Amino acid sequence: MSFLTLGHRGVMGVEPENTLRSFVRAEASGMDAIELDLHLSKDGALAVMHDADVDRTTDGTGPIAAKTLAELRELDAGRGERIPVFEEVLEAVSSPLQAEIKDVAAARALADVMLERDLVGRVEVSSFHDEAVTEIARLVPGVRTVLIASRWGADVVDRAKAAGAATLALNIRRLTLEVVERAHSESLKVIGWVVNTQDHLRLARALNLDGVTTDFPEIRRTGRFTA
Repeated sequence: MSFLTLGHRGVMGVEPENTLRSFVRAEASGMDAIELDLHLSKDGALAVMHDADVDRTTDGTGPIAAKTLAELRELDAGRGERIPVFEEVLEAVSSPLQAEIKDVAAARALADVMLERDLVGRVEVSSFHDEAVTEIARLVPGVRTVLIASRWGADVVDRAKAAGAATLALNIRRLTLEVVERAHSESLKVIGWVVNTQDHLRLARALNLDGVTTDFPEIRRTGRFTA
């Protein structure tokens, strides 16, 4: 079984998160795929940012949903980087992408781009929200989907199956072998996040995970050799 390493918001441990600079660095570091986050701007653009507000990662304030793309472009997202839109990431790197959507509205906007550009083979879609996973699967036939959870109950595997997800992305700090084995018995892959230390990488291997999400390029290199 191959072990995949996903760059978390690019490689946010060394570059400003969710920027083109971070994504290009992730690709140059050999990440198997790049994870990013999508919110809708006031005028419906797929802005690449994790938080609903711009306060933490830019020099601006306020919610993304209250700003137009032009207003978002004026903000510094770190080291002079601007907030990109999803289409720009598609052009900036050629790596496979895992796009996390925050709600059903973002699912519908992403679906339009995926269908227009035939991205089913390149873009995997993830969400914490079961209904968003279900909606993107309905809109984009054949799309690969991921259900994310930080805390979960005994029904997490059943939830993933009901939503049509092929993969579970679960908090490495709470993962147990029981959950992994149950998921694998139902033909679901399991990704651990966020794996930034050698101890967590060894744990990921011991749990027989299918891959990890990481903030740092070094995890990808050492992951090939850690038993």
